[in-house]
Amino acid sequence: MSSKIGLNLTKRYSINFSLPKRKPKTIKFIILHYTGMKKETKAVQKLCNYKSKVSSHYFIKNSGEVLNLVPDIFEAWHAGKSKWGKYSMLNKYSIGIEIQNPGHDHGYKKFNIKQIASLKKLLNYLIKKYKIDKKNILGHSDVAPDRKKDPGEKFPWKDLAKKKLAIWHNLQEKKILKFRGERISLKNEGIFIKNLNKFGYANYQKKDIVNAFQRKFRQDLVNGKIDKECLIISKNLLKQ
Repeated sequence: MSSKIGLNLTKRYSINFSLPKRKPKTIKFIILHYTGMKKETKAVQKLCNYKSKVSSHYFIKNSGEVLNLVPDIFEAWHAGKSKWGKYSMLNKYSIGIEIQNPGHDHGYKKFNIKQIASLKKLLNYLIKKYKIDKKNILGHSDVAPDRKKDPGEKFPWKDLAKKKLAIWHNLQEKKILKFRGERISLKNEGIFIKNLNKFGYANYQKKDIVNAFQRKFRQDLVNGKIDKECLIISKNLLKQ
């Protein structure tokens, strides 16, 4: 497997997964996380400790090394209470990838070049193997916006999209910037929320959904407010 991916892949066993095995065609999503922990070693220990009741299929270290903690064919415990489109409790249908980063509570920082290079190789492999639609490469905050922020606004979604490993709008950001902060009618706010629902976001609190959307598609301003720029981006995403 390591040679196929072209990665420095290490197997390390976590006992935190569900039986029985699932069918490969069940896997429809890849959900990306940050660890939200200061120390990498502690994060790995947590994902392998039966008391924590959390795990992921893969863990990407600061060095770019990838740990395979749970075989793809088993359900890992990474998404928790979650929704996307018609699906809920997404552990059943997804592969979880944890990336070491201290997160918003401990000095959130950019993901490093080695981590993203390894992630691209891993995503490319998994997308091909399980025939996953790039629209279904999601962040934890997309599927659980009421309680999660990861992988956050410093995660390079646009960069992944250039490699066809995620989705991004095809608008010129300099041109739509003039619409930032421009208020829209309540009717158009409703259209924006409907657009997000059509795209996959579930009916959580409005501000939570808007924040999740902005963390992914309008990353330099996450304020939970719907403006004309957000509306334009949402319409563009639905066309793709």
